[in-house]
Amino acid sequence: MLPALAAWASALILLSCSAAAGMLVAAVATVAAGTTAWRTRRRTRRRSQDATRRSTSSTPRQSQAAQAGTCTIATEQHTWRNIVIASLIAAAASSASVALRIHALTTGPVADLAARNATITAQIAITDDPRRRPQHHQGPREFAQDRYVVPATLRTIQSHLTGSIRNQSVDVPITVFASGRAWGDLLPSQQVEVTGRLARPTPGDLEAAILLVRGPPRVLTAPSPLQSVAGSLRAGLRTAADTLPADQRGLLPGLVVGDVSRLDPQVSSDLKETGLNHLNAVSGANLAIVAGATLALSRLLRLSLPVRAGFAALAMLCFAVVARPSPSVLRALLMGLAACIALATGRAKDGFAALSATVLLLTLFAPGLARSYGFALSVAATAGILLIAPRWRDRWSRTAAHEADADERQDARPGGRRPEGRRLLLPRWLAEAVAVPAAAQVAVTPVLVLMSGQVTPVALLANLLVAPAVAPATLLGFGAALVAPLWPDAAALLVVPAGYAVGWIITVAGRAVDLPFATVPWPSGLAGLGLLAVTAAVVMIVLRRRAWRVLALTVAGAALVAVLVVRPLVGAWPPDGWLMIMCDVGQGDGMIIAAGAGQGVVVDAGPDPVVMDKCLRRAGIKDIPLLVLTHPHADHVNGLAGVLRNRRVGAVVVSSQRTNPQASTRISADLARRRIPEWAVAPGTGWRFGPSEVSVIAPEAGGGPAHGQGEGSTINNASVVLWVRWRAGSMLFGGDLETEAQDELLRRHPVRADILKTPHHGSNRQSPAFLASLGARAALISVGADNDYGHPAPSTLALLRRIGVTPYRTDRSGDLAVVERDGGLAIVARGDPRAPEAYGPRRDYHGDHGDHGDHGDHGDHGERLPGDELRHSRALRRRATF
Repeated sequence: MLPALAAWASALILLSCSAAAGMLVAAVATVAAGTTAWRTRRRTRRRSQDATRRSTSSTPRQSQAAQAGTCTIATEQHTWRNIVIASLIAAAASSASVALRIHALTTGPVADLAARNATITAQIAITDDPRRRPQHHQGPREFAQDRYVVPATLRTIQSHLTGSIRNQSVDVPITVFASGRAWGDLLPSQQVEVTGRLARPTPGDLEAAILLVRGPPRVLTAPSPLQSVAGSLRAGLRTAADTLPADQRGLLPGLVVGDVSRLDPQVSSDLKETGLNHLNAVSGANLAIVAGATLALSRLLRLSLPVRAGFAALAMLCFAVVARPSPSVLRALLMGLAACIALATGRAKDGFAALSATVLLLTLFAPGLARSYGFALSVAATAGILLIAPRWRDRWSRTAAHEADADERQDARPGGRRPEGRRLLLPRWLAEAVAVPAAAQVAVTPVLVLMSGQVTPVALLANLLVAPAVAPATLLGFGAALVAPLWPDAAALLVVPAGYAVGWIITVAGRAVDLPFATVPWPSGLAGLGLLAVTAAVVMIVLRRRAWRVLALTVAGAALVAVLVVRPLVGAWPPDGWLMIMCDVGQGDGMIIAAGAGQGVVVDAGPDPVVMDKCLRRAGIKDIPLLVLTHPHADHVNGLAGVLRNRRVGAVVVSSQRTNPQASTRISADLARRRIPEWAVAPGTGWRFGPSEVSVIAPEAGGGPAHGQGEGSTINNASVVLWVRWRAGSMLFGGDLETEAQDELLRRHPVRADILKTPHHGSNRQSPAFLASLGARAALISVGADNDYGHPAPSTLALLRRIGVTPYRTDRSGDLAVVERDGGLAIVARGDPRAPEAYGPRRDYHGDHGDHGDHGDHGDHGERLPGDELRHSRALRRRATF
């Protein structure tokens, strides 16, 4: 393994260096290997001559003993000499491989054009599936086109730098950044023509350039027959999975063939945070399941062990064709072939040697994998299963030898009683089921610490729970993919039981991610790795002594009780009796208004569906009687899928002024597909849900929007504005109103509020007169940390403090909650342990409102559907002008 690690380390370091540095390291390593071989050879020859001279001057018995000792020492020295020389040769070969590739990619016409950011027309060959990029919009941007990252090989380029057209043939890898749905339909091996601008690649990546493409591709060739067959099988599995629920139909193709094109973002996040994200990518687990089924079948046919291993390898090769022979699939395939070698020979160390050879070969011929965390995780997991799992299985299992030894001890003791303190042993199958995921998780933990700066204690439990469902889902899904092109109805039947298995995986991930300390923050980088090593050493020392083990288990049990029982009582989130929650969604808006047990009125959905869904889950919201989308900017509506996930939504309120027809049309189409009513209501419309009375006060249905600084300001000024009243006070939700709309609202509908949801994330376009007229004592600002817009503006913060308003920011305090305290409203910050600050209820609202808790004409409509509330909207309108 040392030569493979030497080659890996050399490639990892030299990928960020120049070609000259790589060649220098290769030369030094070669000289060192030759010098070591020459010096050790001379030393061995000299010691052999000395031993011969001593043997001639000693007795025969002394001579034999001396020769035996000399042979043992020589053998050990010979072994270490070979390891050192092999490591130096591997490092030299890896360094030379990296240097030659860097030289080829940093010289030539493509590198020169990339340095100039030249615009070219090129023919490229697609080398892997186009990967859809997540859209993380921050701020008021409209819906964008689907964006893709496409690995490709640049074949020909046509440039116009010198005024004349130059055509050149090249053959270098590039990464294409493009937008448009046409890219999502491309298959590997297809050739297309594109126009775009070249840019320098990311340092350390083995590619010649980045190509930023404008416009759709022009397809030149069809995919190869092999890729066409693989594409049809994958498409058939997707089609067959259409009968499943949305979350299951997205995970099943990912589990079977690594197709994550339809994977629910929330499911993906849950899998990642519970250590199950290896299930949505083709890995050794997939290949092992296919190989295991093949081995079971070949065993029924009474084939020999080597033949079984051969059939298993063939099955994995066929599976790799369906899953596409991309680098990640090839990596998993070679790891599986290493396991087949171990199986054929019946010796685990041969499997480890095969693993070492696999790492060495991949590092030499694909050195870019040296910087791949996926490659590191795959190698670490395989090594853990080969080296650690068998030892743990044997230590924990009840074997025949254990039983015989136990019987002898029991018979030898008076009365045949079991000795006290004997270790509890498990059945072998159970010990193996626990040892394999435990060993893999322990082996990959250092890589996870380097990669993400966190550890996942819940991963072992989650992997144990989902293990029984992985094999049936994989085999049934693979069977559905094979029969789908020929018999679609049969494929649809096969995915039904596979859907139940996938549903169990999704349920486990969703429940596990909500457990306390499912994911524990950990220092990243080398510091985190060092801390992990120290922690592991301490744990190993503690577990070696029985008394220390008992003490450690007692402390762990007490800590578990504190986490599961005491902590929820003293630090539960959200706080009891919450009235409103402002979710920390980053640069965007997402808020929940209390509407009864398990119910909430949601105002805006934030930019990320995963983050918004987590906030709703923390609040226990399962039913949304009303969803308000203040305006169709991405930072307010892109998280809509997270709000709608597994929840009933009664109706959606949108702005009556359609200032962004394209985005509004997309939202309307999505709501219509889900059969959710969409309303555009007039000012004065109101609803009563549980403790909250919600009223719409803007925008005016008949008037036009207040124009500001460009189209974005016009859309912002058409935001739906809500005024929410509780028994202890009120709050104004200002959407993204800017100066013009704020002044218009002050002129038409002056209103007072205890708490303000600061318009437009605290931008500098605020009306001092409007803010002062509210009489608010607290302002909540939903803003992303280190955002690109300078929100909240220093001038706005200064203005709020000048008029006596205390600002609260989600980028510093996390989620914010409004609660009732001592007859007034208080702000509680999830990330701030300080006591909440209370604000007494105001009784000087404009108009005759009285105590809304006693309004007989409102009643309690918390159990009614929004449609019923709209029909009673006249009874909910205020008697005085806002």
